[in-house]
Amino acid sequence: MLQEIKLKQLQALISSSSKEDLIWINGYLNGIVGNNDQAVTNESRVKKITLLYGTETGNSKSVATKFAAAAKKRGIVAKLAGLDQYRFADLPKEENLFIVVSTHGEGEPPETAKKFYDYIHQNELVLNNTKFSVLALGDTSYPLFCKTGKDVDIQLAKFGATRIVALQKCDVDYEEDAHQWFDKVLVFLQHNTSVISQPIEPTGMATKKVGKKIYEGTIVANINLNDKGSNKETYHIEIATQEKIEYEAGDALAIIPKNNDFIVDTILALTRLNPDTEIVTAKHAGSAKGLLINHLNICYLLSSTIKKYAAIVGEKIPDTRIDLIDIIHNYPVKDALQFAEVIKMLSPIAPRLYTISSSPKVHETEVHITVRRDEFIAIDDKRYGLCSNFLGDAMLQSNIHFYIHKNKHFKLPAADKDLIMIGPGTGIAPFRSFLAERDATAASGKNWLFFGEQHFQKDFLYQTEIQNHLQTEVLQNISLAFSRDQKEKVYVQHKMLEQGKELFLWIENGASVYLSGTKHPMSFDVEKTLLYVFEQHGNKTHDEAKAYWEQLKNEGRYQKEVY
Repeated sequence: MLQEIKLKQLQALISSSSKEDLIWINGYLNGIVGNNDQAVTNESRVKKITLLYGTETGNSKSVATKFAAAAKKRGIVAKLAGLDQYRFADLPKEENLFIVVSTHGEGEPPETAKKFYDYIHQNELVLNNTKFSVLALGDTSYPLFCKTGKDVDIQLAKFGATRIVALQKCDVDYEEDAHQWFDKVLVFLQHNTSVISQPIEPTGMATKKVGKKIYEGTIVANINLNDKGSNKETYHIEIATQEKIEYEAGDALAIIPKNNDFIVDTILALTRLNPDTEIVTAKHAGSAKGLLINHLNICYLLSSTIKKYAAIVGEKIPDTRIDLIDIIHNYPVKDALQFAEVIKMLSPIAPRLYTISSSPKVHETEVHITVRRDEFIAIDDKRYGLCSNFLGDAMLQSNIHFYIHKNKHFKLPAADKDLIMIGPGTGIAPFRSFLAERDATAASGKNWLFFGEQHFQKDFLYQTEIQNHLQTEVLQNISLAFSRDQKEKVYVQHKMLEQGKELFLWIENGASVYLSGTKHPMSFDVEKTLLYVFEQHGNKTHDEAKAYWEQLKNEGRYQKEVY
């Protein structure tokens, strides 16, 4: 008979556990007790699984790869493939299917998962013999958190597939939740039942990092591209290295920024924690100040972090994204010891991606980025984006660490193919890279740039370079839209309409269309305009225009990078 206190603890655990949690606990306890009557034979174990991933930044692929390796160590054959490589006709044949997929932008599937996503939403399938589970990666700062994973989970169940582990949604700090999800999956894979013959060893996937080459660079230029009087700050930043940087035009730079020293000092003063206090977190060890500056996120806290903070201080805190300094002001810790516990649960600083604006053909030991200082209001106070502020304030000759994020879905077309580039604002970044590369390689394809900003005099980014490309005929066409230089606002889509006939002729003759810049509303407006151009100048119905656009995408002649 259990002691009363242990019984209460057990009842509390049961009441807070899901069905899948209880199944796992049941099997785990059976393994400890060693009930041989219920032990599972090797014959009942799952021998083979299919593990698919859909990724935009590489996280889903990284997680899926680790899962596959962990499964293989347990004698399970894991077929690993990207959703863009998978044969859809094989779906009804799958017995054990596991999908790791992220959500991109405003609830959209990542580029590598779009065809799969469309396929399962446009076809009727019978998956009665399929067992499945979905791991969804996302970001709670977006309203449609993990929408792609949720949609895939719903569709597979709709087709009759059996969900063996509930959909697991993961925030930016996904490692712990992903680890727990796969441990539950392993219960079913190793035992093919709710009964476990031995405790499941941890997969260890949360403790290993993806092998990326980290470069150390020095900032050799940091220039505000906006003239005096502009209400924007856009920085051209050049980073030099001692070694050749392996990247291609269209790739991005991943930078892990540092937190502001003054803000960290203020936080430590408010909480009365000695800056030199040694603290060990799940991934780092060091002084409190060092961890807060270099490793831990204190800006725009994740919902999961706020919940953990609320539990530590014993307060009810609304589910809102605020900075650590704000939450400390409004819901203070009782002492330094309690704040040390807060530090241990903070999520790591996530890398920020910036599209590279230089060409490896021109700048072998340099990489350039174009950064707009992000400014917003929070708690009635002006705030700045962590990384854009970090980079904007970076001093010349200061050191910075980064890695290259490959983007295989935003690459230059063949040298003899024509290129239409639509990139208002900082969307110009990849096209500066494209034009430099086409110039350096003497590419024969024609180039047409659509660029827009607020004011010609103050905000024409890279004006001199663009004018030089026109004079040397690297650029054959340029269409400029400066929205605030006249009474009626003019944007790039208006210029596309004005030159719709020639635009359609270029596309008909094989030109590729590339779009870069803000997702909302710019990219939506541009895509609506493209459809209208197809209808008006291609003499197509709306459905025919959409089909024409889909054909361009399937041929790789329409590519976009929006944020």
